[in-house]
Amino acid sequence: MMKSLFLFSAHPKPPLLPSPNLRKLLCLRATSSAASTSSRPRPDRRTPGPARARQSLYARPSLLTMDRDRAARRADVDAYLASLGVDPGELAGLELPATVDVMRERVDFLRSLGLTPQDLAAYPLALGCSVRKNMVPVLDYLGNLGVRRDELPNLLRRYPQVLHASIVVDLAPVVKYLQGLDVRPGDVPRVLERYPDLLGFKLEGTISTSVAYLVAIGVARRRVGSVITRFPELLGMRVGKILKPFVEHLERIGLHRPAIARIIEDKPYVLGFGLEETVKPNIDALLEFGVRNESLPSIIINYPDVLGIELRDKLTAQQSLFEASILVTRDDFGRVIERMPQAISLGRAAVLKHVNFLTGCGFLLSQVSKMVVACPQLLALNMDIMRMNFDYFKNEMDRDLEELVEFPAFFTYGLESTIRYRHEIVAKKGFTCSLAWLLNCSDAKFDERMKYDTIGVEEMEDANSFDANRLAGRAQDVYDEDEDSDYDDDTDDEYIE
Repeated sequence: MMKSLFLFSAHPKPPLLPSPNLRKLLCLRATSSAASTSSRPRPDRRTPGPARARQSLYARPSLLTMDRDRAARRADVDAYLASLGVDPGELAGLELPATVDVMRERVDFLRSLGLTPQDLAAYPLALGCSVRKNMVPVLDYLGNLGVRRDELPNLLRRYPQVLHASIVVDLAPVVKYLQGLDVRPGDVPRVLERYPDLLGFKLEGTISTSVAYLVAIGVARRRVGSVITRFPELLGMRVGKILKPFVEHLERIGLHRPAIARIIEDKPYVLGFGLEETVKPNIDALLEFGVRNESLPSIIINYPDVLGIELRDKLTAQQSLFEASILVTRDDFGRVIERMPQAISLGRAAVLKHVNFLTGCGFLLSQVSKMVVACPQLLALNMDIMRMNFDYFKNEMDRDLEELVEFPAFFTYGLESTIRYRHEIVAKKGFTCSLAWLLNCSDAKFDERMKYDTIGVEEMEDANSFDANRLAGRAQDVYDEDEDSDYDDDTDDEYIE
């Protein structure tokens, strides 16, 4: 017990010290070691020599040196861009390829797509797109949609931002939305080719509101896809600034919304006619040239293009032509436009050709004038149809030429389908009737008339007044065949004999 207490005492014995002789020996060894160390030369650590620097595995340039090198390379890239006509200042702050060789590769790729140095100068941000990360995936996506290779340069010029667009975030949702509007998959690339800006629109913005407004005014939901396919620009038109003012102005003229909706379904490009720049001035021009206010709706319905063409100059030229060649007065010229607004675009050669035909048939120029005012479609009908109808009238119908002056619409009816059939039935019955009574009715009405043995006087008088507006649709089908040659032809090869 006492032994254990001694082992854990708080005052243990001090350690044994070496003997005096051992201490002398240790001191001698320490002195000799210090002397040998002090005799060896010490390297100057403050100024390392070249040999020491070359031997270091961790030597690296300073940040200042790296910045200088980077600035020098960027200056070379900027000089190369400046040689292409691109302003390097517009790319300040944008990360570009580190070397001229890489930038040249990017420029060559863009040129292979059909873009010119002028295109790159107009939108230099395209040079900030990586070929592999940005351009190739986007171009592959557009190609898989069906965008044509020859249309790609135009698409990129009009909307170069597509090169750095996100397929998932930007492009795919627009394509899916178009397909949801009944745009056929094969028509989607045509829509994008015509209006590539669409790829940058947000679905919850202008696109959805413009479609909703068209449906609200009466455009059939099933026709929306067709309307967009033919005029995709409407998806970028704001309702409050463009669509609504356009529709409301047509309503003030006298058109009803269902009629406006039918016009948009058939010719949606009329929405692109500037209201203040074109539509309103054209309406004013029609009124100045003798068209009556109440006739404006029918003119626009029959010929919507009248809202967008350079109208005043055309009206001036046509009025001079009609006055000189057909003796049509200013007031009568207004009636001609009311009954066939397409007469505004008739070429000089077409007018003179038809006038020469009628005078060759034996009509006086004053009679031709009367016939044209009553039925302007005479100036646009197929010449072969007119010739066959006149030969049958002269050789088979035994009627006076004056009857054609009173009912010039005779030339607008089909010979085999209507004229010959009805004339033979009336001849068998021994009826004596006017051309208007014979032709100016439906097939059902004519068959009903043939059930009687006599012709009522009142019925004969009613039939003598024909509806020129009703003829417009039928004549349209006839003269559309010669539209390329008869309209907007300013040649002076033909003249009135």
